[in-house]
Amino acid sequence: MAVKRLLRTDLCLEAVRLARALAELMPDEPEVIGLLALLLLTEARRPARVGPSGELVVLAEQDRSLWNRELIAEGHDLVRRCLRRAQPGPYQLQAAINAVHTDGPATDWAQVLALYDQLLQHAPTPIVALNRAVAVAEVHGPAPALAAVDELDLPGYHLLPATRADLLTRLGRTAEAVAAYDEAITLATNDTERTFLQTRRAR
Repeated sequence: MAVKRLLRTDLCLEAVRLARALAELMPDEPEVIGLLALLLLTEARRPARVGPSGELVVLAEQDRSLWNRELIAEGHDLVRRCLRRAQPGPYQLQAAINAVHTDGPATDWAQVLALYDQLLQHAPTPIVALNRAVAVAEVHGPAPALAAVDELDLPGYHLLPATRADLLTRLGRTAEAVAAYDEAITLATNDTERTFLQTRRAR
């Protein structure tokens, strides 16, 4: 059976190429510029998202010296262009969130949470709400974040129980965390993510 890779470098680079082409065709469309910025900032972190053995590396544990500073600078410039237009949309807000993650030695989670509050108004989806809960945990602690996660309905989406498991672990509710990890492992379809979850469960 073929192992599913965490990242497809060829597809990542093609997405950036297509976004650049679209931005040339539509230079005055803020959401197009926001999409390009989002892809550039995501691509900038790609070298640090996978460890030497192919393992998943979460944001907090990534070696920031591996990030592509040229792409980050370009992405930040595009985000500032979007901000000056003052016509926020989902892609622009996601790009702004990624800009905060790549600005300085550590993430300003309060700023990320404020941006997720705006994004939730433009894109009120349960996945956005789940991502917002991660920021809530960093700013206000795991308890309110868990309360927010428990209100969400995302059947079959492995990151929901994975997030619950992390929050339950931080709250010292180990047995519930193990059960949540078991659910997430069952739902995960990517081998690298499944291994990551198994490692977290074992801890």
